[in-house]
Amino acid sequence: MYAISLGDGADLRPLEPWHAEEFLAHLERGREFINRFVPFGSRATDVASARETLQRYADWRAADTASLHGIRLDGRLVGGVLFLNFDAAQGNCEVGCWLEPAATGRGLVTRAMRLLLDHAFDDRGMHRVEWIAATGNTASLNVARRLGMTHEGVRRESFPHRGERLDMEVWSILAPEWRTARQTLAGADH
Repeated sequence: MYAISLGDGADLRPLEPWHAEEFLAHLERGREFINRFVPFGSRATDVASARETLQRYADWRAADTASLHGIRLDGRLVGGVLFLNFDAAQGNCEVGCWLEPAATGRGLVTRAMRLLLDHAFDDRGMHRVEWIAATGNTASLNVARRLGMTHEGVRRESFPHRGERLDMEVWSILAPEWRTARQTLAGADH
């Protein structure tokens, strides 16, 4: 999975340690917005720590346990999607996303996540993919809905963040459900 077009001048490709300066600049543009619900990239505060963050994900990708993919719009990094807790042996993984404010409302995360789900189910043989997001993160939860995921429940006050404990919603989709949802989404594209 290298550079795959998302349409409308956007593409999806892996983020590598050598993208550290670009990654840091992106986080600086959207840090407060991105970190409202998750501390993604909060340790990346200079080029060295940004490189460390990207290296950690590169190492996890090499170990087949996680991966990080950047969304670029007109050549500029504006967000991304990722695999977390990737367990090929068990056929389970978690997906997540982030986006800077200037790139919201364009369907970029939904389109990128469709590619990630295709890869998980078709190429890697996953059976179950989870999406976990804070109850107040409406944009993220709407993507889970659009992808045809099932709401399984709420982990009450399970995520300590910024001095409070957030409720986290658990959504998932199974391989046979994705095949059906993908057909529905493809029909909606026409």
